[in-house]
Amino acid sequence: MDIYKTMDVVSSALTAERRRLNAIASNVANANSLKSADGEGPYKRKDVVLESQSQAEFGEALNEANAEFVEVKVAEVVEDPNPPRAVYQPDHPMADEKGYIYMPNVNPVEEMANMISAEKSFQQNVNVFQTTKDMALKALEIGGN
Repeated sequence: MDIYKTMDVVSSALTAERRRLNAIASNVANANSLKSADGEGPYKRKDVVLESQSQAEFGEALNEANAEFVEVKVAEVVEDPNPPRAVYQPDHPMADEKGYIYMPNVNPVEEMANMISAEKSFQQNVNVFQTTKDMALKALEIGGN
């Protein structure tokens, strides 16, 4: 087991989960934004797509004695294709001719569930990093005796 490669994999996962958490925070912060940054319609929900950097099949990686370590990377950040929510508010200055304003396609409950999932993944990776560090320190202790 290569401790440095393990830490590389864990740090790539931590970076990816941080990007997920940033996207979720942006979604929650803009849940009521009627104009996006480009000024074209309401804010569109962002989602982070993760992928592994290895092309080996999962079963193959388990069977190989010297299995390749697989890092995680952010493949892309995509906009949710769902349409904005139409809300009837005829007195609003941004209402269309039918009296509707268009709100972002952000569902706060879904964002909270995504945030909990990303936070748990982040914490699990921190635990793996800490355990790997502890193992390295114990190995140094054993080797020093």
